[in-house]
Amino acid sequence: MNDLIGFFDSGVGGISVLHTARRLLPNEHFLFYGDNKNAPYGPRPLEEIRRLSAAGIAKLLERDVKAVVIACNTATSAYAEIIRAQRPELPIVGMEPALKPAHFARHGGQVIVLATDATLRLSKFERLMAQYGSDVICVVGEGLVELVESGRSRSPEARAQVEKLLKPYRDSQIDAIVLGCTHFPFLREPVARLFPRAQIFDGLDGTAQRLKSLLEERGLRSGGAEGSVEYQSSGGDKSIRLMRALMEELDS
Repeated sequence: MNDLIGFFDSGVGGISVLHTARRLLPNEHFLFYGDNKNAPYGPRPLEEIRRLSAAGIAKLLERDVKAVVIACNTATSAYAEIIRAQRPELPIVGMEPALKPAHFARHGGQVIVLATDATLRLSKFERLMAQYGSDVICVVGEGLVELVESGRSRSPEARAQVEKLLKPYRDSQIDAIVLGCTHFPFLREPVARLFPRAQIFDGLDGTAQRLKSLLEERGLRSGGAEGSVEYQSSGGDKSIRLMRALMEELDS
């Protein structure tokens, strides 16, 4: 086994998770694979999401990675249990909407969960809702993944689409907003502008901390020299350039 940690996402959204992990684990070496050619996954049928996730994670396993992060809520919901059963020896970290901390941040108001259609309809989220789903408004982030994937997360079109989706709830008492897709932290600014008093949860820190814990439990932490990042994409060089640009945006 080599020293690489593999990150998989349906596109560039997982860069938000990778950025958080890099800050927490600066000596690690990361391989990020985005299936940009097939993004978004959210509207796709379950079996297709599983097939695409299996193919994407297989790209990481070809490099004999020491751990895998499924940096995509949709792919985690559809495929994490399957790959964990197939590779029990391999640390695998997934994502889930940060509904639990958002639930405990309520003070008489409601929680908005902004996520993809698939994330909201699959069983993983249903289990979360059964525990923490009181006073929750679920909103499908229609069109948002495509805006981030096309490099327009800071565009007037992105702000307008966020407003279109969330403005109907501005007159409600919204205590917390869950960004339930790894693309959506890149749209945090227009969300916060609409709901300046709401706490925003994205689950990035929890995922990175879980990765750190698993590496330490299994004696897989890297030491010494500064870490590195390698980018791969089914979408070609244009998608890789966008990955680098988004990482630089987060670093700035």
